[in-house]
Amino acid sequence: MSATREEATEYVKIPSGDGERENWKRLIVVIEDANLQTIKVGGSKGASFALMNSDDHRAWLSRNNIDVNLARPDITHQCLLMLLDSPLNKAGMLQIFIRTNKNVLIEVNPHTRIPRTFKRFSGLMVQLLHKLSIRAANGPTKLLKVIKNPVTKYFPTGCRRIGTSTEGKMVKLGEYVASLPEDEPVVFVVGGIARGQVNPDYVTETIAISEFPLSAAGVCSKICTAFEAKWDVL
Repeated sequence: MSATREEATEYVKIPSGDGERENWKRLIVVIEDANLQTIKVGGSKGASFALMNSDDHRAWLSRNNIDVNLARPDITHQCLLMLLDSPLNKAGMLQIFIRTNKNVLIEVNPHTRIPRTFKRFSGLMVQLLHKLSIRAANGPTKLLKVIKNPVTKYFPTGCRRIGTSTEGKMVKLGEYVASLPEDEPVVFVVGGIARGQVNPDYVTETIAISEFPLSAAGVCSKICTAFEAKWDVL
């Protein structure tokens, strides 16, 4: 896949040094349990790798007794499109990590431009999972890269780590976010799954933000909107 399809977009400059990143006011979103896994497809002579998904590989999933709900990389794709397009990200106030259901941890550069179509996104993820990084076409910047676990080593010291779940304490998200300390970074965890809950051990509190089940992308949208209002990002 040509790297020109994942060029960096010029937004607000983000901090690079450890000291600057420690004090960088931002929302950190972790997409947990994301369904990103490659499989080999085709015959022995024409075999290639593909991103496992429930639309294209239903027969393969059935043969290997894998629940189709565990093959939904489109959920992560939808989340990334929403997050990276948000005014919060363009203002340099958003940081994104992905942890897959195979415990692969990915850091997403805020300047990344994710492919709009799922087919191209799939090719990009296969390339990332096999080569461990994706560079910008117009420079040395790594737009996506596999990094060492645990994800908590990349969090600022003492920041709040908030999970989202229908089983959490119900809150009005705008009021809840407005009550958080003004200049402190905060972590929100969103499940990149079709069904069930994610309960990572690093979360310190869990909230519900709607009476109704929401898509992961819908949860990301509501969280970004709440922080844009709090930090006056238009």
